[in-house]
Amino acid sequence: MTRTLAGRVVVLLLFFAGSFPLAGVAQTLSSAQLHAPWDELLHQYVTPEGLVNYQGLLEQEDRLLDYLLAQRKVSPEAAGWSAADQEAYWINIYNAATVYLVLQYYPLSNVNDIRLKGKVHSLWEAPSVEVGGQQYSLNQIEREKLTARFHDPRLHFALVQGAVSGPQLLPEAYDGGQLPQQLERQTRHFLNDPSRNTLAGPQLQLSGLFSFYATEFGSGPQLLEFINRYAHMPVAATAPVDFLPFSWALNDRQPLSTTQALRK
Repeated sequence: MTRTLAGRVVVLLLFFAGSFPLAGVAQTLSSAQLHAPWDELLHQYVTPEGLVNYQGLLEQEDRLLDYLLAQRKVSPEAAGWSAADQEAYWINIYNAATVYLVLQYYPLSNVNDIRLKGKVHSLWEAPSVEVGGQQYSLNQIEREKLTARFHDPRLHFALVQGAVSGPQLLPEAYDGGQLPQQLERQTRHFLNDPSRNTLAGPQLQLSGLFSFYATEFGSGPQLLEFINRYAHMPVAATAPVDFLPFSWALNDRQPLSTTQALRK
């Protein structure tokens, strides 16, 4: 299946230049109502293990695009939402934009295979979604809208990079009313998943995610204190730590061979 971004970019530009009927009412919707389309897609195309049925989701690509386009006149900070609703909002937008970006290049077997043609930006630095009339990259959402505002390292177990070594995609939208429980569940699941972390034995082997975000998780005693907060079995406060390689293989329900992924 041959796919390029050229046609989609034209559609986006035309859409932004014209009127978008749903956008006018988007600001009046509650956070839960606004994320209902994304929630439906997650329930339908994400497994309980957090793997994505990208092949099936391709058939619903326009629904995902409509959801993202509806954000162009949404201003979470001005909507009167709670801090938890705003945090959930940006997590959902980040994850939806990531999934949509993967769809533009699917089939592929590795996130690192994505190359933005004619762009100098990296995947994470390129503008990905418009919210409230402003374009945001994935890194801007993560750093400016989430990390800098909420100072919650558990966010890194909710934000999905499309990689098997990253956090699992929750098969439901994040919701302000349930956000503390959702973040707790995601953190405990990620930390105690033996395919991502090895907590038994004299030396801990932790996901590279903890190394990527060392400024937030800390190192030495501070990191081990965080681990012990969520680990099923306590680890020694003096245990040495090693970081595992991070695999960028796609979190696809039906992983493709390299040969299959190249047939675009």
